[in-house]
Amino acid sequence: MNKKHIITLAGKPGSGKSTTAKGLAEKLQYQRFSSGDFFRAIGKERGIDVFAANLAAESEANIDEMVDQKLRDVGEADDRMVIDSRMAWHWMPYSFRVYLDLDITTAAQRIFAALEAERMEAEHIPDSVEEYAIELQQRLDSEAKRYKHLYNVNPYHTANYDLVVNTAEHDTQEVQRMIMEAYNNWLQ
Repeated sequence: MNKKHIITLAGKPGSGKSTTAKGLAEKLQYQRFSSGDFFRAIGKERGIDVFAANLAAESEANIDEMVDQKLRDVGEADDRMVIDSRMAWHWMPYSFRVYLDLDITTAAQRIFAALEAERMEAEHIPDSVEEYAIELQQRLDSEAKRYKHLYNVNPYHTANYDLVVNTAEHDTQEVQRMIMEAYNNWLQ
């Protein structure tokens, strides 16, 4: 299999995919694509938030199909990319596949803090970190169910990836350094 200069980042919400992808793209001078941003844009067009879009995707396969086709198109046409997506590893086996791991409570704390900071802009803010952790787990369950049904894969199974990094144990700079080092070794 030919390797492409593409790093795919997967992981749970709050694991630092977006921040890590932005930093890596800047350091490597690569382009960046986020399927989460694309998914949110689809939800926004429909007038719903990301949680409602995930639930809608359970019964409307065309939502995932749009995102997945975009990923396939990006992977086929482009090189020198950092892609933040739970499914890019599946569509791009020629990429360096990274999973950013994080426990659900820490993920909920991180996202809740960010939502609180942007309270005026957020459509939906739960009342507590604990409530958000429950909603986040429901979102993860919804995604896992859809991907199992559509593609018979589990994006949260760490054996799918070339590198797994626990982002609760490492700060952003360390995570990026670890990925860059492993990526350079993988390219050789």
